[in-house]
Amino acid sequence: MAGELVEAMNMVKSFRVSDLQTLLASMGRSKSGLKHDLVGRALRLVQTEYSPELLKNVRQLYESRFPKASGWLAARRPEGVPVAYSSLSSSPTGTQGTDYLNGIPKLSSTPAAEVKLASLPFYQTLETLLPPTELIAQNSEKLQDSQCIFELTQSQADQVRNSTELRPGMKAIQVVLRICYTDSIGVQEDQYPPNIAVKVNQSYCHVPGYYPSNKPGVEPRRPCRPVNITPWLHLSTATNRATVTWGNFGKRYSVAVYLVRVFTSAELFSQLKHCSVESAERCRERIQDKLRFDPENEIATTGLRVSLICPLVKMRIGVPCRVLTCAHLQCFDAIYFLQMNEKKPTWTCPVCDKQAPFELLTIDGLASEILKETHEDIEEIEYLTDGSWRAIRDEKERERERSNTPDYPVVDICVPEANGHSPAHSSTSQTGKSGAGSTAGGTGGGVVVDLTLDSEEEGGGARGDSDDTEDSQDSPAPKRGRYDYDKDLVTAY
Repeated sequence: MAGELVEAMNMVKSFRVSDLQTLLASMGRSKSGLKHDLVGRALRLVQTEYSPELLKNVRQLYESRFPKASGWLAARRPEGVPVAYSSLSSSPTGTQGTDYLNGIPKLSSTPAAEVKLASLPFYQTLETLLPPTELIAQNSEKLQDSQCIFELTQSQADQVRNSTELRPGMKAIQVVLRICYTDSIGVQEDQYPPNIAVKVNQSYCHVPGYYPSNKPGVEPRRPCRPVNITPWLHLSTATNRATVTWGNFGKRYSVAVYLVRVFTSAELFSQLKHCSVESAERCRERIQDKLRFDPENEIATTGLRVSLICPLVKMRIGVPCRVLTCAHLQCFDAIYFLQMNEKKPTWTCPVCDKQAPFELLTIDGLASEILKETHEDIEEIEYLTDGSWRAIRDEKERERERSNTPDYPVVDICVPEANGHSPAHSSTSQTGKSGAGSTAGGTGGGVVVDLTLDSEEEGGGARGDSDDTEDSQDSPAPKRGRYDYDKDLVTAY
């Protein structure tokens, strides 16, 4: 009786949320709450109301989740046995073995054997050291520790030891640990669980941190990429132990270990340059198809402008690159795009924000020819309906010259020094006629015109400067012109 009770409780600990809700509903209990609440409620139910009917329900739920499990095995997990997975199987051919999980032997090939991780452009998988294996919660605690064990063959250890270094401390051949959601549908991207920490052979590994966000109110994102565990491994046939600490908040995760070769952005660019270049003729055909006249469309497009400035770095494009699935003809710089994804892998088109995987990138042959033929000052071109192109810079320059060239000379009446005359106030006492004659003789044809004099002032302007000071003080102040500044003589041409 006691043995069956312990076995039933261990079974309940391995249930998912849906299994716990089904069990509690069948026994008339509330099925609302978080997973740790449901687990505690189900365990109390088993302890207080143990019955053959309850035992039958627990068995059915467990067998529905693990259909390959061979019966009800009454054995508790021995002390010191780690929670390991398919890597503990002693059969080299991949035969099914048993691992202890929550006190119950579990087949090593389930349930995460069907999980398929997405391929990464900067990583080439050489060998699988540990296939995708689910991280199983051992209790209702939020933080869980799951351990996996794997070994390197002598050939694999030598391959890692003798590989070149991409930079100090980073080898070209690495052993990486990858984590993703446990889902057999589709291909899974790398995804870290909350509160992740990785410890290999009792030493903590570096896990990529969070990237700060420039947008206010947006939480920083964590780049989920393979974790390099090579520096902490035993590069021999000795057993390596990796412990993953993760937050148990209701989602299921799987872990895998691979032997990979790491590429740099320069190596990926070399692959792109040799394997994915669209010819100039094919690019012209694409332009003609895009600008072809459509009788159903009321608006006819006669040209399409394209910038020669990279939207990523705001500099002139060096190697024009596009995504085959994008509808636009605008290119971006391939070298900068690969370098940015090497540091922060997003693989998103900088023009339209659609997915831009490495397999769909191509170098635009026509844009490459245009960049070689045009001067660096040209920042924009226009594609025409026949597949040809023209630069936009000449038209802009003509507009600029037309707007800056006046049709008549400009006279600045406020700066008399520009015409070689001093702003002496006594010069205003001369008549316009005598002033014009003297200036005409001195300046070779220039005409001096006092633009601030009224007609009355011009008639009485023959008054000399020989009047006494006292008379000038007694006489009324001379009339001023329409402008509130001293009158000067200027030259009009």
